[in-house]
Amino acid sequence: MTKYQSVLNLIGRIAIAALFLPAGLQKLMEIEGTTAYFGSLGLPAFTLLVWVVIAIEILGSLALIVGYKTRFVAIGLAIFTLGASIVGHPFWAAPQDAVFIAQLLFVKNLAVFGGLLVLASSGSGSFSLDARKSNS
Repeated sequence: MTKYQSVLNLIGRIAIAALFLPAGLQKLMEIEGTTAYFGSLGLPAFTLLVWVVIAIEILGSLALIVGYKTRFVAIGLAIFTLGASIVGHPFWAAPQDAVFIAQLLFVKNLAVFGGLLVLASSGSGSFSLDARKSNS
């Protein structure tokens, strides 16, 4: 990967993390509301699931930013994003007045899913912990 590609890769990793990190931190700061929302979705073991989601969003974001185990983390976040899209933005089951926003969020997440798969295929580039580890 060229230096130019590595710079773009770093910017891309930070941009993707900018979606997950604030979401995880907000869930953490508003834990009671987050838990109530997850419960309203009818999810099993929703109290535990809240903490798992927070960990995935925060730790996954930090790993992407520093480029740690990037391929593995990108695949994990891609799977997480696809699942969250299906559970959290089911536009096909939304009331008519909410379809547009739910579909927009679903398709946005589909694009993030695609970006994560591209990141998983390309790796983290030279500006990453992964590159430092492979050069050791």
